[in-house]
Amino acid sequence: MAQSIRDTKSSIKVAALQHRFYGSREETIAYIRQEVLRLAGSVELIALQELHQSAYFCQYESVDLFDLAESFEADIALFSDLAKQAGVVLVTSLFEKRAKGLYHNTAVVFERDGSIAGKYRKMHIPDDPSFYEKFYFTPGDLGFTPIQTSVGKLGVLVCWDQWYPEAARIMALKGADLLIYPTAIGFTPSDSDEEKSRQLQAWQIIQRAHSVANALPLIAINRVGFELDSSGVGEGIEFFGHSFISGAQGEILAQAQSEQASLVCEIDLNRTQDVRRIWPFLRDRRIESYAEILQRFCD
Repeated sequence: MAQSIRDTKSSIKVAALQHRFYGSREETIAYIRQEVLRLAGSVELIALQELHQSAYFCQYESVDLFDLAESFEADIALFSDLAKQAGVVLVTSLFEKRAKGLYHNTAVVFERDGSIAGKYRKMHIPDDPSFYEKFYFTPGDLGFTPIQTSVGKLGVLVCWDQWYPEAARIMALKGADLLIYPTAIGFTPSDSDEEKSRQLQAWQIIQRAHSVANALPLIAINRVGFELDSSGVGEGIEFFGHSFISGAQGEILAQAQSEQASLVCEIDLNRTQDVRRIWPFLRDRRIESYAEILQRFCD
């Protein structure tokens, strides 16, 4: 297991790759590889967006699309080698074939030597128009457990997980130094400008609130570009980007817009301790009074 340098190094340099799908797995991976190697030597951690090497295939249901997970073992080898070449901790998001007929939306974290530091399987699975993920993904069974790496304990969660404060809080209670959310979220063409604004603001607010409530820095990485629903049923999705990195008080440290971009930022991990001393939310939790949170609804 990787040993954390958290106690001896107060800050880390991180990058988040926000990009479009290039039309094929090969071309998209070529772009990722180019960017990771370009950033090598200047950053210690690189985080990639959700399902970064394919189109967002969950816009419709097709058994043929399970074939995309057949490359999972090859992907592990590919990104292991890339992490080792670049000498970075690499956070990836892959379509995992766990067994015949059993699939997950899985974040795999690689150490700088190419070894696997840990995995997180997406827990909250959406099933909404254009986001039919329940058809493809089994809910995760690894729990909310930070992944120990050489740059600290990473609280890696995936996309829909970002709307649930419980997930971020459990990661914080288990000692996460940094929250990371690979994401694929966007608008449909029929959304009004007002609705687009509301959705984007809500997406940013909920995650910045996790930073505030837990005094943790956070990386949210979204994709960009319009992707057609090739079934012809849906409208397609315009992925809105706006990836960002926030500090321990929810402040924006770096933010992209709706174009392709690689965010680079330095994060001071020691600020968590400083912020928790002035905002001692963990101290004041009334844990004996929260039993109702385990119910679906309090009728």
